[in-house]
Amino acid sequence: MKLAEIQQELQRQNLDGWLFFDHHQRDPLAYRVLHFSPQRLVTRRWYYYIPSHGEPRGLAHRVEPAMLDALPGRKLLYSGWREQRQRLSELLDGGRRVAMQYSQDCAIPYIAMVDAGTVELVRGLGVEVVSSADLIQVFEARWTPQALESHLEAGRRVDRIRAEAFALIGSRTRSGLGIFEREVRDFILDSFAASGLFTDHGPIVAVNRNSSNPHYEPGEQSSEIRAGDFVLIDMWAKLAEPGSVYYDITWTGFCGPVPPAGMRAVFDVVRGARDAAVRRVKEAAAAGQALHGYEVDDAARGFIDARGQGAFFTHRTGHSIGEEVHGNGANMDNLETHDERLVIPWTCFSIEPGIYLPEFGVRSEVNVFVGEDGARVTGEVQSELVVI
Repeated sequence: MKLAEIQQELQRQNLDGWLFFDHHQRDPLAYRVLHFSPQRLVTRRWYYYIPSHGEPRGLAHRVEPAMLDALPGRKLLYSGWREQRQRLSELLDGGRRVAMQYSQDCAIPYIAMVDAGTVELVRGLGVEVVSSADLIQVFEARWTPQALESHLEAGRRVDRIRAEAFALIGSRTRSGLGIFEREVRDFILDSFAASGLFTDHGPIVAVNRNSSNPHYEPGEQSSEIRAGDFVLIDMWAKLAEPGSVYYDITWTGFCGPVPPAGMRAVFDVVRGARDAAVRRVKEAAAAGQALHGYEVDDAARGFIDARGQGAFFTHRTGHSIGEEVHGNGANMDNLETHDERLVIPWTCFSIEPGIYLPEFGVRSEVNVFVGEDGARVTGEVQSELVVI
């Protein structure tokens, strides 16, 4: 556990402490931040409090008295609910403004791990509970140099497989045979495995109206791709090695020599929105300006709104990327939530605006890494519809 760093961050954020709570291992964030693996099933509630100054302390049930022994600090024990409340008050002694894995209005579901009743219990002790979202981002979302290198290498492999997938579609459609979405999906998954890549689900291969569903995935009843069709491929993977982080992209193309003008026009708007959001991040990072997730969403959404297509952009602009494809850092979002978390150095996120019409949907997704003195797109960038 990075105790000194946690306490330094608590002081910087003007918090008295950080209260961790779990029951039946419902909060994976707590275990990751604390670098703590329970030696047995957690059948009773435990609490662990890190004050901004001084020694941490824990509270465990007498049925599982050794649950927190791997963590530093004094341990209190309880049995009954009255004693639990009393000991919890002792645990929090001196804490008036305390962070927990809580998100007001569940605005950030990735953080909302603590149940409402436990938050009420802590508040009932005279403690103000605030969200640990910014703390979690510092200790969960920031990459190491090794993680960045794993991302870049995954990107090189995924970009190659993406080009090969479009080439496969082209060879089949030009011959007049066609190819089903699920066949392309299976080709991508087989290529991932052969290239030392891992993904927990996906990818998305969607033709024509299927591409209007942002989370469409082909099943056994998938559609056939033929000449004259529009195709979207959304694929994400990481190196099949511990500590690796994801690379996540979406590209679109047309099965024919010249994409129709309507498709090109929609792609141009999506590309413009993507580039406007990337530019907003780069300018803020280069100038050392504070930038919130919602402001990046505003840049992309404003571009699409100004061109009369806002009603067809139905999801956030981007999500945090980490060891899970949807990470625990700031999302580029002012639609699904008003994400006020800061975009901080050594984090990465997607920028993926889309326009979803009834006939087809266009999304263009890149990954943006923010360093100490600038930001960059980490992989290949689509500039025109792929001529498949």
